[in-house]
Amino acid sequence: MVKVKTIYVCNDCGAEHSQWQGQCAVCKAWNTLSRVQQGNSSSPAANADFRREGYAGETSDVQNLADIDLHALPRYSSSIVELDRVLGGGLVPGSVILVGGNPGAGKSTVLLQILCNLSSTGKSALYVTGEESLQQVGMRANRLNLPQKHLKIFAETNVEKICHAAQEHKPEIFVVDSIQVMHSSEVPSAPGSLSQVRESAAYLIQYAKQTNTVLILVGHVTKEGNLAGPKVLEHMIDCFVMLEGGGDTKYRILRGQKNRFGAINEIGVFAMTEQGLLEVKNPSAIFLAREEQETPGSLVMVLWEGTRPLLVEIQALVDTSPLGNPRRVTVGLEQNRLAMLLAVLHRHGGLYMADQDVFVNVVGGVKVMETSADLALVLAIVSSFRDFALPQDLVVFGEIGLAGEIRPVPGGQERLFEAAKHGFKKAIVPKTNVPKNRIDGLEVIGVSKLSQAIDSI
Repeated sequence: MVKVKTIYVCNDCGAEHSQWQGQCAVCKAWNTLSRVQQGNSSSPAANADFRREGYAGETSDVQNLADIDLHALPRYSSSIVELDRVLGGGLVPGSVILVGGNPGAGKSTVLLQILCNLSSTGKSALYVTGEESLQQVGMRANRLNLPQKHLKIFAETNVEKICHAAQEHKPEIFVVDSIQVMHSSEVPSAPGSLSQVRESAAYLIQYAKQTNTVLILVGHVTKEGNLAGPKVLEHMIDCFVMLEGGGDTKYRILRGQKNRFGAINEIGVFAMTEQGLLEVKNPSAIFLAREEQETPGSLVMVLWEGTRPLLVEIQALVDTSPLGNPRRVTVGLEQNRLAMLLAVLHRHGGLYMADQDVFVNVVGGVKVMETSADLALVLAIVSSFRDFALPQDLVVFGEIGLAGEIRPVPGGQERLFEAAKHGFKKAIVPKTNVPKNRIDGLEVIGVSKLSQAIDSI
């Protein structure tokens, strides 16, 4: 009989405690400890037959950083340009990638597309499905008209059997869908528990590091949209990308949140079609599908996503509130920042909106993660409040400070070039971001105060 030991594991940092307590002693988070039953047998990660001292391709000798051969593990394309952009240039042998997203976002679809395409070009690939049957995966591949001849598929949830099959077939890339349903026979707890997810992931990750195999794990998300499972899972992997979007829109945004081989906050845009997820070459064009008639409260802003500018339409609606406490509703923006900008608009713009409902929406399901949308948001609110339409060929960006000053944003010239490329004729930007050389066909107005920006429209 295996003696069972009870421990309490923090959901955020993975720290173990001998007894329950309200606050984690390591990360100081409250009410994050969960009860876990654990056997006395050693971790499966420590008993793996493929484990040995040092990872493959590494030596135990001390070396100079400049002497390390960076060409020993060259990248190769995933066959999807937008995914390569998010990953920093392609797949790195021995890397571990975690893909999260809401149910129905298309995680399994895009990964099946990648493996089918790579296997058809000579790469050995293995698709491990733990949630679907082999027939279900085969039906999806037939529906999407994917090349299936060379892709190997395996329906299993036991990590020991999965690694044994991988050792036998030696794939260069393999997908595990999903990590939440995997389990190890050495851990006496149910699949999906904190200890099972952590130990199963450690087992698979160590195999990938030892054999220089690209490992892609699919992860579930909670109802709040965060990755399910222990927080330590995000620390163990090399790259974490989130596939955003759902059934309300056909567009999906793949956003990098952690990347040891490239920049974070890089995005890739896809469209869900009958042929699967297709990459969108010019995302600015799909987010600018506007009506020809000018509408109050509608304005185009220029965001900076990863390494490229992105043109997005922002809409605002201001209406008299019948409630004692007016509503402040945002979709794609931070609600607290809207409240702050309304206070700045009252103090430094002379517009009182304490009795108005304010609704703000970023078209296309884009989530704004930077402050360069401040000026466009405020001018869209002014446009709706005064009930006058702004020109269709106007583009705006800039950060607003609490003193009403317009602060510069990075990549100003690249943003203006992107706007000019899409036919915009006028731009309102921070004064410091005004280019020294004139851009053909684009009138650039530099402002340093919020009052100047309001006067310019």
